This record gives sequence, C-alpha cells and structure tokens, in this order.
Amino acid sequence: MTPSTLQFIPFTSPSDDRWDEAWALYESAFPYKERRSLDDHLRALADPRFEADGIWLDGRFVGLIYHWDCGGGRRYVEHLAVSPLLRGQQMGSRALTAFMQQTAGVILEIDPPIDEISIRRLHFYQRLGFVQNPQEYLHPSFREPFTTHRLVLMSYPQALSDTEARALADFVREEVLRYSGHLQLQLPRL
Repeated sequence: MTPSTLQFIPFTSPSDDRWDEAWALYESAFPYKERRSLDDHLRALADPRFEADGIWLDGRFVGLIYHWDCGGGRRYVEHLAVSPLLRGQQMGSRALTAFMQQTAGVILEIDPPIDEISIRRLHFYQRLGFVQNPQEYLHPSFREPFTTHRLVLMSYPQALSDTEARALADFVREEVLRYSGHLQLQLPRL
C-alpha cells in the first residue's frame, strides 16, 4: 500500500470548505501578536504573492501553511500549524518536506533557542535540512501594541547571505506587514 499524498489547497475566502476549521487552528496555534485580524488576512489574500494553503490528507484537513513568494523561487513561510489531533505523528515533517520539494528554497523564522521547546523546534527544522542563519533579525508584531521581537531566520537548502537576509527583512517589513494593521512602520533595518 502506498502512503497517501498530501495536498496543498489554497483558501481564497471564508466560503471555502473547512475555512472555519483552518481559522480556528490559526487562532489557537499562534499568539495574538503573531497573527493577523480576519480583515487583514482577507486583504492579504488579494495579494498574488500570498497563499494561505490548507494541508489535506485523504480529503481530511490536517493543517495550514501560509506563505509568500519572496522572489527567486523562494517561499517565506509565515505560519505552519498541524491539527492538535495529529501532532506527534510526523505530520508537520511530512507537510513541510512536501512543501520544500515544490520550491527553490524556503525561509522561516523561529523563536531563539533558549529553552527546551525552542531548542526542540530548532532541531526539528535542522533535521529537515534547514540552516540556522547568524544575522540578527527583528520581527514586528502583527497587532497592537506594535513591538518587535527577536527571531532566528532558518533557510533551506542553504544559509542566507547578509544581502539575502536584508532583502527578506525588507520584504517582510514593506510587503508582508502591509496586511497587519501597520500604517507606516519605522523599523530598524538589518
């Protein structure tokens, strides 16, 4: 018996099948400051560089991956979450591996590895072939109060140059956060 194939199917509006389940997962999986309001999310969906995919296995919704075309065939993964019912079953590894096979490269952010959970997260991505980048990276919150928090850039299949890391930070600040309630950001550059 062959293993089932994961599918990535874009959500385009709240009328899409399983939208409510995906939105509930998004709201429960990420802290308030790290997620968009529904209105901002709907505005982002109109941007052709943004895709909010449901992850499906045998017709079942199993998770979500929200990502951006950040140029050069690379995708910036903004959010990845797996249904709590499927955690511990390698569904996150499977989904991210399948996603990575469809792109020239993937960039994402993680919390600095300072405690057991964040260190496990770092090792999870390293096992999949991601590289921890050394550049300092500050990411603003999506909602008020608008504060920055330090994150670590992870990239696949290779490390980012300083120029590439700066370009990603600019892309996030100038394009991604356009759909976050920020009117005009005054953020430090890398």
